[in-house]
Amino acid sequence: MSTQRVLVVDDEPKIRMTVRGYLEADGFHVVEAADGPSALQAVTRDRPDLVVLDVMLPGLDGFQVLRRIREASQIPVIMLTARDEEVDRLIGFTTGSDDYVTKPFSPRELALRVRAILRRTDSRPEAAHEDAALRFDGLTVDPETRTVLVDADRTVELSALDFDLLFAMARAPGRVFTRRGLLTHVWGEDFFGDERVVDVHIRTLRRALGDEASAPRFVGTVRTIGYRFVGRPA
Repeated sequence: MSTQRVLVVDDEPKIRMTVRGYLEADGFHVVEAADGPSALQAVTRDRPDLVVLDVMLPGLDGFQVLRRIREASQIPVIMLTARDEEVDRLIGFTTGSDDYVTKPFSPRELALRVRAILRRTDSRPEAAHEDAALRFDGLTVDPETRTVLVDADRTVELSALDFDLLFAMARAPGRVFTRRGLLTHVWGEDFFGDERVVDVHIRTLRRALGDEASAPRFVGTVRTIGYRFVGRPA
C-alpha cells in the first residue's frame, strides 16, 4: 500500500470527506484544509506529496495558494474548479498546476489522476538522469537540472509537467505527437480526462518560451492531429 501523503483543500466538508474516502481506500495518507491560509500551513507542516486544491477558497483563493506553493516547491497540484472556463485553466496552469478537474467530478477519476501523477513524478528522476542536455538554436533543455534557457540569457520557469511536455517533444524533433500520444508520454498511460488538457499546457508552454503559434520557433501545431517540436539543432 502507498504511504504517500495527499493534502485535500476544499471549503466543503462533504467534498473533503468523499475525496478522502476514495484516496484512503487506495492507500494514501490524507490531510485536509478548509481555506487558503490553512492549506499553506499544511504544506509546510505535513509536506504532502500532492495537493488537491479547490479554486474557490476563503482567505486566499486557490490560485493565490498555488502561487505561494510554487515559490518554494514543485509539488504536484491538481486544481478543482466549479467554473469550466478557459481563463481559469490558463491561470491555473500558468501558475504551475499539473492538472484540473471540473466540479461536479467523479471521486474515482480524481483518485486515478492522483495515482497517475504521483507515478509519473516518482519515475521522473531516473528517466531524466539518463539524458544529456538538448541544445537548439535559441533553446537549451537540461533534464538533469530541469532548467530551460531561451536565447542563451533567459531562464524560463516551467511547472514540472510543462517541463516534461517540452522535453518529450524536444527529444524527438520533427516527430508528430497526437494529443493522446503526448498524454501517454507525459501524463501516463492511465491518464483519465479530457485530451484538451494538452492544448492548455501547450499554450502556457508557448507563453513561457515566448513562442508564437502562428510562427513557431519551438512548438509547432499539426492541424487536426497534434504538435511537434520544430526547433533547429544548435
